[in-house]
Amino acid sequence: MALQLIDAITDGTRRVLTRTGGLLLVLLLAQQLLVVTSINTLLAAEIPPEAADVIGLTIPVSGTVAGAILLGTFVFSGVYFVVLSRAFARPLPQLSSFPTELYTRRVGRATLSTLVGGIVVFVAVMIGFAFLFLPGVFLAACFLFFIFAVGVEDRGVLGALKRSWGLSKGNRLRLVAIVLISGIVGAFVGAIPALFQLAGASALGDVASVLLNSVLFTFVYGITAAAYLQLADGEGGLGGPRSSASTSTGPNPEI
Repeated sequence: MALQLIDAITDGTRRVLTRTGGLLLVLLLAQQLLVVTSINTLLAAEIPPEAADVIGLTIPVSGTVAGAILLGTFVFSGVYFVVLSRAFARPLPQLSSFPTELYTRRVGRATLSTLVGGIVVFVAVMIGFAFLFLPGVFLAACFLFFIFAVGVEDRGVLGALKRSWGLSKGNRLRLVAIVLISGIVGAFVGAIPALFQLAGASALGDVASVLLNSVLFTFVYGITAAAYLQLADGEGGLGGPRSSASTSTGPNPEI
């Protein structure tokens, strides 16, 4: 099935502009804020006090505690993306609710698969970028649906990688557009703290960066979910012959 990118953008935007989308945005804001402040606190603990004005938002804890918070945030990120995939991949009328099964059903196994698989995908994409950029973009498009295969279809790491590769087949040029949008957004948002730092307002730059990053990437994730649903439904349902309406939160275990 050919991916209808405009339809995915429209449908993804609708998914973000729901109660579920709003809640996921708030959670992403919290996650991003914890990442930024804990990293800044670690950096502040390693530099001379007179240079501390170049550090943005920090938290009043020691470097050791900040490291523990950063590690906890990493684990939380795995849970978050499992929940995000399950929440956004439901039929649109269901996005006015946020049932407990989104964050209770096999969440430990799914989180572990997300963290391990995420590292594998990150390393593969970075190696691809090292080889003249294009292989990295190609691999990012191929594994764009990895988290949905884990969270929605209950697949393990290898099964999810294979599933994402299969779903992307025949549509990778269109999916590259989503990857490039993500990259452009990341580059734009990443430049904001440096600009505010030059103006002597590092903390304000962190706030602006976290806010913009969370809003823009919530839309990217919504669009990716819509693209995933298009292609999965085109194969006869999410991981099998049943419709997405009946399986979007149900198990389909695979290792």
